[in-house]
Amino acid sequence: MPEDRLWSGRMALQVDGQDTQSFAASFELQGNADAGQLSLFTPLGGTVAVLEWAPGRATLRSGQDVRNFGSFDTLVAHVTGTPIPVAALFDWLAGTPSPVPGWTPDLRQREDGRITARRDTPLPAATLRIVFER
Repeated sequence: MPEDRLWSGRMALQVDGQDTQSFAASFELQGNADAGQLSLFTPLGGTVAVLEWAPGRATLRSGQDVRNFGSFDTLVAHVTGTPIPVAALFDWLAGTPSPVPGWTPDLRQREDGRITARRDTPLPAATLRIVFER
């Protein structure tokens, strides 16, 4: 079974295009690519949403609303506005530059608590920035 980890910090996702979109939140991420929980917070510390996943299920809790999704990848795309490679994100946070088609992770500042990943394909391009505490 993959090692469970706990990560916290801030993440920002920018999707380029005619209408540039951005998503930013503080986060706590625990678990692994197979099962875990991602909590997203406002700048003042209020909970925006809690994403939970396990084999065969993915759930979004926001206030009193609960929605189920077919996969964690689908859930993350719904919340952020674009797909991001969630399974690889755990590896990137741990310092392993796992390849993902279309994505280029930059882990050079990982020891300082910063990682960046850029998606060039499929378009629109996107940049994911994470500042984390270990």
